[in-house]
Amino acid sequence: MEQQRCPVRPDPPHGSAPDSGFAERIYREHGDALRRFVLRAGPDPSCVEDIVQETVLRAWRAAPRITGSLRAYLFRTARSAMVDAYRRSAVRPPLVSMDGGVDLLPDAADPIEELLGRLLMEEALGRLSAEHREVVVALHYRRETLVEAAERLRIPVGTVKSRAHYALHTLRTVLAAMGVER
Repeated sequence: MEQQRCPVRPDPPHGSAPDSGFAERIYREHGDALRRFVLRAGPDPSCVEDIVQETVLRAWRAAPRITGSLRAYLFRTARSAMVDAYRRSAVRPPLVSMDGGVDLLPDAADPIEELLGRLLMEEALGRLSAEHREVVVALHYRRETLVEAAERLRIPVGTVKSRAHYALHTLRTVLAAMGVER
């Protein structure tokens, strides 16, 4: 069976482009973070490099118009490239496996949006301090009360409240820098 390529179609750049070192700088400064982001979101690891390349190409084309955080732009662009690739693959006919069975493609919109949202939140939580992350996980993921979280973490209730306040403030800032809008 022929190996299937990831459905990303890079277009040749047009218009005025930045210097040739721009793409190299993106790879050097943001490449690893982009690869981790795409790898966590995509079920097909062979598509990671294609998506990262598409992201860098789109950034290279849009460089003169990028305002704000380049990293936030790159994460938004990578997300768009993943969704575009997923949608392109969803309109193709089902793939036939070697045993003659049909591999049906999953439904397009909801699962990918949910997965991308979870990955963005995981990335943002990873940027919190361990103490702040513990409190957010206790209150928002384990659904513990303030008293339960304080007992389990062995800290006063007031400290739980304070850490939760600062953690949520930091999360909002981190998510905004990643290009997540409310």
